[in-house]
Amino acid sequence: MSAVQSSVANDARSIFEQIRELLEATHADEFVAIEPASGRYFLGSTLSEAIGASRMAFPDRLVHAFRLGHKTAVHFGLQIR
Repeated sequence: MSAVQSSVANDARSIFEQIRELLEATHADEFVAIEPASGRYFLGSTLSEAIGASRMAFPDRLVHAFRLGHKTAVHFGLQIR
C-alpha cells in the first residue's frame, strides 16, 4: 500500500469511527465508501454499489470502504463452523 493509500485509509477510518454506530443501527450488512477529503460517505447493498456511487461524485479521488457490522469489508476463504 502506498503512502497516499495508507493516508486515505487512515483518514476514512477516523470518519468511519465517528459515524459507525449511527450507520450500523440502520444499515447493517451494507457497505459504506468514504471519501475522506470531503467527509462524504456512500452506502450500497454491495461493495460495487457503494464505490460506484462515490465514483459518480468524485471520479478522481480515492475512497476506502467498510462493511457495516463486520470486521472486514470482504472475506475470502472457507468459513468453518
